[in-house]
Amino acid sequence: MPDQMQRIALASRPFGVPKPENFSFESMAIPTPGDGEVLVRVHYMSLDPYMRGRMDDAKSYAAPVPIGGTMEAGGVGEVIASNSPAFRPGDIAFGMFGWASHGCLPASELRKLDPAHGPITAALGVLGMPGFTGWYGLTELGRPKAGETLVVAAATGPVGSMVGQVARQAGLRTVGIAGGAEKCALAVDMFGFDACVDHRAFETASELRKAIAAECPKGIDIYFENVGGKVFEAVLPLMNTFGRIPVCGMISGYNLTEAPSGPDRLPMLWRSVLIKHLSINGFIISNHFDRYPEFLATIGPKVASGDIAVLEDIAEGLENAPAAFIRLLTGGNRGKQIVKLI
Repeated sequence: MPDQMQRIALASRPFGVPKPENFSFESMAIPTPGDGEVLVRVHYMSLDPYMRGRMDDAKSYAAPVPIGGTMEAGGVGEVIASNSPAFRPGDIAFGMFGWASHGCLPASELRKLDPAHGPITAALGVLGMPGFTGWYGLTELGRPKAGETLVVAAATGPVGSMVGQVARQAGLRTVGIAGGAEKCALAVDMFGFDACVDHRAFETASELRKAIAAECPKGIDIYFENVGGKVFEAVLPLMNTFGRIPVCGMISGYNLTEAPSGPDRLPMLWRSVLIKHLSINGFIISNHFDRYPEFLATIGPKVASGDIAVLEDIAEGLENAPAAFIRLLTGGNRGKQIVKLI
């Protein structure tokens, strides 16, 4: 076994869109597992929009990555050494190993995977944090009812595609919003959305609103919010009375360096919340992992049977993770962004 591993560290904090120089590719000694710890060689790692927030030294729901620290990420790989009876060499495990070729964590922080249940990459996307986020946010906070209309942006991503598919199977009209004609076609043809609107085809929120309204003749009952910006501005006036808005992300603002220009729309938002009796719930999925077994039991068989479609965008090589991450933040990925390390 080699005695060196590779990792990507945060070299500097980005201003606006991250750049390659914000990351550093480094080699270091492979750690030796202590009592109760497990050493894993990572095969695949996840890239997710939330990682952009970890690059800033700003107050949030989780601590930022320190300068010189390994970038945060979940990964799956093979156990190569274990000081815990819960894991043996050859087992496949999921853990928060970071942007790194190897990871050493307490066994209590790992989850054993069974490759017989499907590709191990599913633990990073459709059966991992993104898929769980979509399922929980929709079912618990969206409270879908047959005959209602749901709208979700980033419709072909791992969160949005889960939301759309679960809603469609519950009998809702599902309208996706995505960037580009190709992604809109994927939303309809692969993920079963009733319609999809290309937000890049419209310069203003009012133009986008008209296009969304045309696909939502009965208004919008649930808007699953993971983008914000122009999309949210377009959707809000179309919300029905007693509408629900689960909020799990605001990717349109992750690279902003100053407040958006234009009028203050907060009064309009609060007035809409009041007169339409809207329920707006922000949530961080890490606070709800007590529901994860229920999610796996519900969605796992649907993935295995093909009732839930899966789309993965796999980049090759740890050294290419920064470029793939920068592309992800601007919508350049198709489906769940993953990096293959070996």
